Amino acid sequence: MVTVPVTGMRCASCSGRLERTLSALDGFSAVSVNLATASASFDGPLPAAIAAIQGQGFQVPIQEITLGIGGLSCAACALKAETELATVPGVLHASVNLASGEAFLRTLAGQAPFPALRDAVARAGYHLHTPTNPTDTTDLVEEERTRDYRDLRLRLLVGLPLAAAIMGLMHLHMLGHDLLSPSRNHLLQALLATPIQFWVGSYFHKSAWQALRHGFANMHSLVSLGTFSAFGYSLVALIFPHLFTNPEVYFDSSAFIIVLVLVGRFLEARAKGRTSQAIRALMALTPPTARLIKPEGEIEVPAASVQVGEHLMVRPGERVPVDGEILDGHGELDESLLTGESLPVERQAGAQVIGGSINRSGAFVMRATRVGRDTTVAHLVRLVRQAQGAKPPIARLADRIAGIFVPAILILAGLTLLAWWIFGPQPAFTNGLLHAIAVLVIACPCALGLATPTSVMVGIGRGARHGILVRGGEALETLHTVSCVVFDKTGTLTTGKAQLVHWSGTAQQLSQVASAESRSEHLLARAVVAGARERGLTLIEATAFEALPGRGVVAMVNGETVVVGTRLLLTERGLPIGEHWEKALQEQEALGRTAMLAAAGDAILGVLAVADTLKEGARQAVSALRERGIEVMLLTGDNERTARALAKQAGIERVVAEVMPERKAEEVARLQAEGRVVAMVGDGINDAPALARADVGVALGTGAEVAMEAADITLMGGDPRGVVTAIDLSKATMRNIRQNLFWAFAYNVVLVPLAAGVLSPTVEVTPVMAAAAMGLSSVTVVSNALRLKIKPA
Repeated sequence: MVTVPVTGMRCASCSGRLERTLSALDGFSAVSVNLATASASFDGPLPAAIAAIQGQGFQVPIQEITLGIGGLSCAACALKAETELATVPGVLHASVNLASGEAFLRTLAGQAPFPALRDAVARAGYHLHTPTNPTDTTDLVEEERTRDYRDLRLRLLVGLPLAAAIMGLMHLHMLGHDLLSPSRNHLLQALLATPIQFWVGSYFHKSAWQALRHGFANMHSLVSLGTFSAFGYSLVALIFPHLFTNPEVYFDSSAFIIVLVLVGRFLEARAKGRTSQAIRALMALTPPTARLIKPEGEIEVPAASVQVGEHLMVRPGERVPVDGEILDGHGELDESLLTGESLPVERQAGAQVIGGSINRSGAFVMRATRVGRDTTVAHLVRLVRQAQGAKPPIARLADRIAGIFVPAILILAGLTLLAWWIFGPQPAFTNGLLHAIAVLVIACPCALGLATPTSVMVGIGRGARHGILVRGGEALETLHTVSCVVFDKTGTLTTGKAQLVHWSGTAQQLSQVASAESRSEHLLARAVVAGARERGLTLIEATAFEALPGRGVVAMVNGETVVVGTRLLLTERGLPIGEHWEKALQEQEALGRTAMLAAAGDAILGVLAVADTLKEGARQAVSALRERGIEVMLLTGDNERTARALAKQAGIERVVAEVMPERKAEEVARLQAEGRVVAMVGDGINDAPALARADVGVALGTGAEVAMEAADITLMGGDPRGVVTAIDLSKATMRNIRQNLFWAFAYNVVLVPLAAGVLSPTVEVTPVMAAAAMGLSSVTVVSNALRLKIKPA
């Protein structure tokens, strides 16, 4: 899938036309053009797509980058570097000059970052200097949006005072004030309206002309045609008044239509600029520089130039520049913007750290493990961009309607003029023209085109800020219909780590037992040792240690033989197990725990129980899902007894245990065959087939990358309560989309007939009223979508 930025799209009919054009090209599939994100996504050859986009009158922003290459010594060297650079995705053309040691590149905006170019040159055997020009990472699409916003503001600063003056002159004329004669009043209106029509209104006229040159009409065609009709009619009436029985001018209508529609576009542009804050917030996480450790000391370098394996210093208050592993020191890291977790986490030597997290306290040396496009932040940005550019199925309805809307409105406006001219009261042509202009101006396919993508952008952005990454619009739409959530057990509902959850003896005895276990590498032994240390106990050096695979350990602690292990081990050591201890063992095993006995000398000290415990929030997640009427099921490869014991703790009634990975996918398919919409939640490699098979796959970001690749949604924090949040977000977003579509449809269904004059003279919609309503409709849709940023509605 290729996603490219597209500039010049002004309305829904523009994006619809481009989508149909790309879909008709040979070898193209999965085409989606998104007006809100100003992008086109497709599977197909890039050169053909760029040619088609430009052929429709739009542009794909191109960057020109100059980079220095070190190590070139011959023409063959330059050719080799040139060949490697040309293979980088997003590079359209590469040329390497041996004499200057520079590479000249033409790339898609933001699609060929410096690390990818550096790696390509490294494959050729040379090294790339850090670029001095800032265009390497500039978001040209965002730049164009800013320029468009400023252009609209300037046009309004000029147009509003002129339109107000025209309105004043019109009222003077209507009141019969003798300060100016009617002809001079009309002439002055014409002089004031001309710059509005031809300069302020060129924002619409250029787009309309561009569309006409390529054989189609867009939203701006309606505005342009409507205002030129009013302005042209008024100009003819002013110059040749003898052609009309009672000549009137409508310079005020043409001027105010342009100004009011521009006001709507201005407010819409400002609101749309806020929809991309999620991506900007993610991109801002990566610091511009990093402290690279060299033999001669620390040096500050651009974060983009850091390579895998290099050592970096991170001090208190600094952001981690790239993903890596702590080699020395420690830090208290705030990962809230990445994972949604509110509390900082302590990271010691050997721990993995995420680029973009903030080191609140402590200092550490880290080794870079993932840089450039491979970092977590870069991956998140790509996921959010792809998701925001994708369309849920509900968007297709609005796209189809917007595609035929403009031609239908042009026909309806013509019929309106004809009907009034033939059947209307005098002045019939004038009345017909005004109603036709009102129809042209009031129609707003932009509201339909913006109804879905703006809600999807804001909804997905809100999820990203809470550590919920949604891959696409389809997953977002499907999630709110889920009727059954299937959880994996280990690492999903549980911590995935064995913990000491029960000890029947004293603290002093536990210290003795943990000391015996301290030399064992077994998972259960480590859990006992960790449990003792968590309780603040001091361990003693054990001697004569012996590990007995499958049974336990024997060691000398303070001169006394300590045995920890199974019934069999104690029996072999001549320690009889009475009814009391057998009952205690069975009680722990009934809870799904791994139970062991501990003895010192010739006496049994107590029963130990180790288990993988429920995650904090697991029970609340299950309870919240059930409150929403969603069935919850546990699907695990663990044994039946352990699975049912843990399911009981979590509040889950339906359990399928002892299943292999392929059977997990079969179980999901069986639930789907029963008519359920299934969400599968997992974290491991063995969950990937089931995640892919489910209607919506939800992976935990703390799990395996294979699981995240197979899933539609990733919960970065690993908290199962994120499933509930994601479902609530989906419901809120879909509700918001339906609200937008309702108002966009209702607006056109109600107001277009009124503009045509079906209730005239009881209800009259003038062209100026139509312009105000048209601008308001788009602003209403975008503003309603932005409510999702504050509170899901």
